This record gives sequence, C-alpha cells and structure tokens, in this order.
Amino acid sequence: MILIVDDEDINRGILANIFEEQYEILEAANGKEAVELVEENLEKLKVIFLDLLMPVLDGFGVLAYMSEKGYMEHLPIILITGESTAESAEKAYDYGVSDIIYKPFAPRVVMRRTRNIIDLYDSRKEMERKLAERTKKLMESEEKLRNNNEFLVNALSSVVEFRSLESGEHIRRVKFFTRIMLKYMLKYFPEYNLTEEDAESIIRASALHDIGKIAIPDAILLKPGKLTDDEFEIMKQHSVYGAELLERFKQDDNQFYKDCYDICRYHHERYDGSGYPDHLKGDEIPISAQVVSLVDVYDALVSRRVYKESYTHDLAVQMIKNGECGQFAPKILECFDLAKEDFFCVAELLENCSFI
Repeated sequence: MILIVDDEDINRGILANIFEEQYEILEAANGKEAVELVEENLEKLKVIFLDLLMPVLDGFGVLAYMSEKGYMEHLPIILITGESTAESAEKAYDYGVSDIIYKPFAPRVVMRRTRNIIDLYDSRKEMERKLAERTKKLMESEEKLRNNNEFLVNALSSVVEFRSLESGEHIRRVKFFTRIMLKYMLKYFPEYNLTEEDAESIIRASALHDIGKIAIPDAILLKPGKLTDDEFEIMKQHSVYGAELLERFKQDDNQFYKDCYDICRYHHERYDGSGYPDHLKGDEIPISAQVVSLVDVYDALVSRRVYKESYTHDLAVQMIKNGECGQFAPKILECFDLAKEDFFCVAELLENCSFI
C-alpha cells in the first residue's frame, strides 16, 4: 500500500498511475488527511510520497508528526516537490526522509528509486525480525540456564544444611537478607558501582557461602557445644575448602563464579584484618563477601542453634554495631542501619512461615 500526499489532483494521478498495478493506492489532498490515513493504515503502508506545499498541514508538519511518533524509523518517506531550496532539503533530510524527487520526474526513475527504498526497508525489517527472534531465544536459553544453575546451587548448598544441625532455612534466610542489604546499597551507596545484575549474582552466590562445611568432620560440625581451640581451627578451614571445591568445578571466570568464590572464601574476613583465612583488611575484602558476612552473622545471632539460643533482633543489631562479632566496614554498617527494620520484619516472617 502506497500513500500519495499532494494538493494537486494531477500530481496524485501521475504517481498513482505509476504504481497502481503493484500496490493499493491511498490519496490525501493535505497533511491532515495524510496523518489520519497513516494512523489507519500504518502496518500496511510501504512508502509515502509527500509534497511540501499544501493547505491545512504542510509537508513539514507531516514530517514533524511522523518523527514525533517514531514512524519514520519503519516507514520510508519520499518528497515529491517542484520547489525546494538547499535549506528545505537539508531540513527534510534532518527529519529522516529517504529521498527527494523533483518535479517534473521520469516515471521509470521514480519507480526504480522507490523500489530500491522499499526493498531496503523490507530487508531491514526482516533483519530486525530475525534479530528479535534470536535475541528472544538467547534470553530464553539464558533464563533456562539461570534457573538450572539456581536449582543446582540450592541443591548443592542444601547438602551442608542436611549434614549440620542448623535450620534448613538458613540458606533462604541468607538470600533474603542479602537481597535487602543490596537493595539499600544500590539506592544509597552508588560508590560501589553495583548494578541490578551484580546484585542478582551476589544473591544467588550467597547460597554457597558455607559449602566448604562438606569437608568438615561430623564430630566437629555436629558437636552440640562450644568447640575447642583446635576444633575451631579446623572449622575455620571450611572457607578454604569451599573455595577449593569451587575451583574444581570452575568452567569459566564469569562474574557469577567470581561472586561464589569471593563469598565462599572471604565471608569470614573482617574489616580490621582479624578475620580468616587470609586476614584481608578494609576494601581488600570483596563487597559481595562483606555483605554476606554481615548477613551470615545476623542470621546466626537471631537463629536458634544446637549450641545457643536465639538472640532478639535488637540485641543482634547492637552486637553487630558494637563490633562484638568482628569489625565491619563503616558503610556496610550504615547500610545495615538502613535495612535493620526490614531485617526484623523478614526474620519474624520467616520464623513463622518456614515454607517461604
């Protein structure tokens, strides 16, 4: 379908005569009629022939409307004009017209140039369609892979929960609290340069923070009481064992693997260097591990364990902020202070709804 816009009947007739055997022809005597026909037939139109000098709404008015609507990206417009200056031609091209043909014109030339433009736009549309299909398939594949990874991560991390006497909900709670911390970090701490994608990767990776406990002997892992100094030294090795385990299964150095490794190895490091296993200080500790470190401590405090009763939310917050569980970065504590009410609400909810 072709739309011919010209206030002269004879000019519309000449163009219609050229294309009527190949296309359905629509005609408009002014820009206002043209705009109405465009809205009614947008998906069917192949090209618009447009005169500049017309009553009611001139050609530039039509171009302005088409440009504002974003139609010119998908629908070629060819100016047919007998009066055009270099300035008006430049203005038309700035709007995005595909070609300018001056009157009088040779019908065969008009047909050839029009055919080339239509073919070019059709080819581009087909390429865009194929690209959209391919992009959709890739996104579906990535989503499927992400879901599979999520299942494997949760399944693997749950092995630790089955071996230990801690609550089987620990992993899910850690992921909940990590999500809360990162929500506030994204909003109030742009200096960390975290993106939504980074946050999702860290949240998923947090489930593997204690995977190294698989390698800890049952006599130590399941001991219903305080560990001796020697036993605690063995327990501390779980962060190293976990990192080594992840290295064995590494396929490539993508961001998700890096987050898994950093969280697993460094989530017991402390800001003042008093943590383990590498005694990292300050910002040497990856931000992912700093976040999960605080989250893990909070959950350990408010949860009942075989060797301790649960602490109240307020007491847990006080202990963390006072440094009784090791030193955390000032900004991490600021973020925790913003998130603590959300932590309380989630902790209460998860305590009463184990299926969440």
